[in-house]
Amino acid sequence: MTSAAGAGTPDRLVVGVSGATGIVYAVRALDLLREAGIESHLVVSRAAQLTRAYETDLSRAELEARADHVYGVSDVGAPIASGSFLTRGMLIAPASMRTVGEIASGVTSSLVTRAADVVLKERRRLVLMVREAPLNLIHLRNMTTITEAGGVIFPPVPAFYSRPTTLEEVVDQSVGRALDQFGIHTDVVPRWDEALRNSMARGGVADDGTAD
Repeated sequence: MTSAAGAGTPDRLVVGVSGATGIVYAVRALDLLREAGIESHLVVSRAAQLTRAYETDLSRAELEARADHVYGVSDVGAPIASGSFLTRGMLIAPASMRTVGEIASGVTSSLVTRAADVVLKERRRLVLMVREAPLNLIHLRNMTTITEAGGVIFPPVPAFYSRPTTLEEVVDQSVGRALDQFGIHTDVVPRWDEALRNSMARGGVADDGTAD
């Protein structure tokens, strides 16, 4: 793994977890950050604790043990609530539409959305692994607002060019690409290059010179 923080910037990343389905993305992100030597600062919403119980066999303590620092969702006095606390930015995995709506409105009710607001105002990288389908017009407008403010909307869309055979490989590809957004490059993402292209194209590739 490689990591490239800006000069003078501590190697820290805030990880927020909302109640949308897909807490596995946060779990894997925390594991990869530890492997990469990146200090993780975790905040988990109340709804996300319910999702943890529904979707995993992890206890609250086991989830929190994967992070270097953990804050209560109501602890608005936490370091990550201040712009003077230097970080690379914040990953919210997964990001619910409620969380997206709060960030877009600028009216934050928890440490998850307050920390995200801080990242935007400090012009740091905010990446939201949004989880909802189908999307209504309110969702789309909120995501547009966040994008215009400098955030990155990053739905965990699986890539099939590497022919994944397990759910773990699909999760790794999404989380690895999300971490790429912070300059944290892991070895769990199959990188598209000539070698991968040639190894995957088992039936041969025909190029008729036309575009899609």
